[in-house]
Amino acid sequence: MRAVSGGGFRFGFVDSLVHSRFRPGWLARSSMVAATLTGADSYWVGDHLNGLVPRSIATPEYLGIAAKLVPSVDANYEPWTMLGNLAYGRPKRLRLGICVTDAGRRNPAVTAQAAATLQLLTRGNAILGIGVGEREGNEPYGVEWTRPVARFEEALATIRALWNSNGELVSRESAYFPLQNAAFELPPYRGKWPEIWVAAHGPRMLRATGRYADAWVPIVLVRPGDYSTALEAVRTAASDAGRDPMSIIPSAVRGVITGRDRDDVEEALDSVVVKMTALGVPGTAWARHGVEHPMGADFAGVQDVIPQTMDEQTVLSYTAKVPPALMKEVVFSGTPRKSSTK
Repeated sequence: MRAVSGGGFRFGFVDSLVHSRFRPGWLARSSMVAATLTGADSYWVGDHLNGLVPRSIATPEYLGIAAKLVPSVDANYEPWTMLGNLAYGRPKRLRLGICVTDAGRRNPAVTAQAAATLQLLTRGNAILGIGVGEREGNEPYGVEWTRPVARFEEALATIRALWNSNGELVSRESAYFPLQNAAFELPPYRGKWPEIWVAAHGPRMLRATGRYADAWVPIVLVRPGDYSTALEAVRTAASDAGRDPMSIIPSAVRGVITGRDRDDVEEALDSVVVKMTALGVPGTAWARHGVEHPMGADFAGVQDVIPQTMDEQTVLSYTAKVPPALMKEVVFSGTPRKSSTK
């Protein structure tokens, strides 16, 4: 996680909450401490019911020793519960965030309550990262997935309406989350609500970011030019909504692949697990490298991947088609010294 604000460049650490053979919470707390020691200003956790790595390749052959430490890649802790636990005993300056929750399987009133609670527990150091979510965490569990962006827009508007209600009853028309005399009386911490960081990529999501968000946190944009164009769209939407466009914090989530030398790095980039990240990139990005995305030229990206249904041979077939040059766009890679300059 990287961000640029009025205080200059900052970075945070994004963690996975997969259940392991260690005591629940031990790995997360250890990662939080390590993040602080490296100078990170924030520690983030994901929000998933199941894993992003297909269970078919969660074996020692592909994961090495990690497969022995993690009994199941689909066993994930509930993030708000974990963040509440981590809030106590954390370094005081470290902010805690979720990267990101979604507007599909979580009612926005409950999300507003959870984020406001964490804001009070951390004394004003909570961050609400939110996006449309992914098909894999919604559709298999009976959550409607035909119009995720429209649902997201309404969720974000609902959260803001509740936070801005000043304790007054809220009634609001909505196709997804209608409010009728809804009460929300949790107070902000010293007048400050959690920052809302939106994971947005498409035009409508970028416009919603400009209207409602405090920060923009793309996850799959891969080229600087694409980033600049999208950021301009966010700022234009903010200006159109009567907001200061420069007040929105630009940030990004990028994976880092590093090793002792270049050979180690190249070996990691060529691994099946790492190349799975490229399957979450839209088909348009693959096309730039002269290769059709194995899930279709018009494949939208990570939000439509359902990894728990992919067998081993399918994973191997798909990842074998990943262009090496695309991997260099998807993640930062290199030795520690080289990676730190990117």
